[in-house]
Amino acid sequence: MAGSLLFPKSLPSLQCRRGIVGATISAPRVLWGTFSLPKLSSRGLVEESERRNGCTLATTTLLENDSNLSSQKTQNYSRHNTKSSDPKVIAKLFAIMEAVADRVEMHKNIGEQRDNWNHLLLTSINAMTLTAATIAGLEATIAAGPPLKALKLSSTGLYIAATGFLVMMNKIQPSQLAEEQRNAARLFKQLHGQIQTTLSLGKPDIDDVNEAMDKVLALDKAYPLPLLDAMLEKFPSKVEPARWWPQQKRKHGLGGKIEGNNGWNRKLEEEMRQVVGVLEKKDLAEYTRLGGKALKLNKFLAISGPLLTVLGALGSSFVGTTHSSWPEMMGIIVGAMATVVNSMEHGGQVGMVFEMYRSNASFFKLIEESIMSNTNKKDVERRENGELLEMKVALQLGRSISELNHLAAAAAASSTRNMEVTEEFASKLF
Repeated sequence: MAGSLLFPKSLPSLQCRRGIVGATISAPRVLWGTFSLPKLSSRGLVEESERRNGCTLATTTLLENDSNLSSQKTQNYSRHNTKSSDPKVIAKLFAIMEAVADRVEMHKNIGEQRDNWNHLLLTSINAMTLTAATIAGLEATIAAGPPLKALKLSSTGLYIAATGFLVMMNKIQPSQLAEEQRNAARLFKQLHGQIQTTLSLGKPDIDDVNEAMDKVLALDKAYPLPLLDAMLEKFPSKVEPARWWPQQKRKHGLGGKIEGNNGWNRKLEEEMRQVVGVLEKKDLAEYTRLGGKALKLNKFLAISGPLLTVLGALGSSFVGTTHSSWPEMMGIIVGAMATVVNSMEHGGQVGMVFEMYRSNASFFKLIEESIMSNTNKKDVERRENGELLEMKVALQLGRSISELNHLAAAAAASSTRNMEVTEEFASKLF
């Protein structure tokens, strides 16, 4: 009778297929509210099912609340990742991941702050320069006396103040600083994802911890947060790609047969070397050249702006001291030119453009070193899987694998004919 009450004929019964049992119960709400079901043991259900039906109950699913489900998932994740792994290694990787997440927020917030500096300082300097030029024009319409002296002091003072602010702004290049912090935030997010992948794959070791630490320190060095003493040189004598990754040890020479080992073969290795040649001779060289042009333009504008405001201050201070009109003309025209130059430099964010070109060159340099660090290892098993590396390189360059193969074939054909490298750039993203 108890069995007929608990499992009436209208309810679906137990189904078994190849040792897997699924129990589905669909009962009216009043049935569960009227009767109190006895607490059954999971083990008893399994034994009873095996004895009566000749099949095995593999999984018993119970309804739980959200907190219990979340706790169970967390425990399963921990058991999966800590299996055959040192708990200290797991703890260290989680600590590094927390520090990386904190750095992402730091660089994001400071980048927004320095972008605001660029807009506010540019607006303030242009307002002071235009006001000084306007006052210099008014000086020519006033005869000698106290009003003229007041206007001269005001115009000269505004020009000098604008010069001081402009020198400071040209020194720190807020638009370039903001671009540096944006790049750092993006790269720290990328590192955070890499650590998560390492943990999800399971069995991390101390080498993974050391590698993550090295990457964090390399990023800190490449994109420092403080301005004093640690700020990157904004007007370097030579354009060099920024290095935000640890120095990789190179082992030259190949040994043994590599056909079919770890996804590598001679053809793939040669294709990767051809891609490196295109990256070095086309993409890296082009963005280094563009970065050099942006740097020269930025230097010219950074010198011209303060020089023009100083000339404006001199012209304004000599108004009324001579019968010639050159002081008034200098105070007005030079002030207008200084405004144009400042707007072109900081409104156009030439420093940011230079940093963007430098960062792109660094991106190609990283791909080049990543390929060479694999192809130069004698032990093929210690390399990254060849097919996986090929797919990564293709995605980073915005190409399909077939397009990457076509690029390598075109580069190889050019080299055999003693011609320059193919006119096609390796990257389709930039």
